[in-house]
Amino acid sequence: MKLSMPLMYAGNPRETADQLAALEKAGLDTIWVAEPYGFDSPTLMGYLAAKTETVEIGAAILNIYSRTPGALLQTAAGLDNVSGGRAVIGLGASGPQVIEGFHGVPYDKPVTRTREIVDILRRGMRREAVTSDGLYKLPLPADQGLGLGKPLKLLNKPERPAVPLFIAALGPKSVEGAAEYADGWLPFLFLPEKADQVWGESLAAGTKKRQEGLGPLEVSAGGMVAIGEGAETKALLDFARPTYALYVGGMGARGKNFYNDLACQYGFEKEAKEIQDLYLDGHKRDAEAKVPLEWLEAGNLVGPESYVKERIAAFSEAGVTNLQLMPATEDPAATIAQVKEWVS
Repeated sequence: MKLSMPLMYAGNPRETADQLAALEKAGLDTIWVAEPYGFDSPTLMGYLAAKTETVEIGAAILNIYSRTPGALLQTAAGLDNVSGGRAVIGLGASGPQVIEGFHGVPYDKPVTRTREIVDILRRGMRREAVTSDGLYKLPLPADQGLGLGKPLKLLNKPERPAVPLFIAALGPKSVEGAAEYADGWLPFLFLPEKADQVWGESLAAGTKKRQEGLGPLEVSAGGMVAIGEGAETKALLDFARPTYALYVGGMGARGKNFYNDLACQYGFEKEAKEIQDLYLDGHKRDAEAKVPLEWLEAGNLVGPESYVKERIAAFSEAGVTNLQLMPATEDPAATIAQVKEWVS
């Protein structure tokens, strides 16, 4: 099992990035860089590439709407080059609030767009001509624009002829697609014991159609980690409450929130409605208090050594191959090193 960590920063990501060398030495395998509507991922990923030697540098995620397939290809090839073949490209649909509100692009056909982009990226990394006759028209048809477009291939020779492509997905069709054609899957707010109940059928259906030449589907998920006895360690779970409340309550409108739907699928229908109502009405602290402790405990790795090892086993049993950790400790590198010893 690999170990990974999302790049967490408040204000200035350079301060966190400069600590990555110690985490790399401790055994961290992958660092994930998000961008929602903050700093863009590729800039930070390039900075991290210059600061590190062995850790994989992953985008989690680049949305499929605000960059053309050609721009995504350039980004994937460029990042893989500056990192010496350590790039991992996470793709996803994000959500309508970000795509339509921040980028001004219609949020439509996410499953089809993702499939087409993955295909274009794979062919483009092999330096084949970038062509498409689906939702994306490449080159642009003669009756659009000036009619001067022609098939082009990447000018530079990529570091590798392929980069790992991960898909962030929660819905059944998106998860099925990830299992069919992606190198990896990035679920969120993952609850190991409920994963098969929510996604088992979709994963099985996609796996039956898995594209030839692909290895087994990688899965990256996890949560906060803190190892220790006593109530003070368990109390650290409260630090996860704002994230759960934000996504379940505030990442979308009523009736259009993928994370709220996920909470309901886990069996937390009552709490999901309460969290959303409170959050959208401006009562964020009250919404945080409604996040089920059962979900927090099972979705994170916080408690005595025996419990953390139990959680590691649960994530592994649920198919996780790259365990994401967010150390809630004074010495994150030591925590990563300890977990690395256990999973090795």
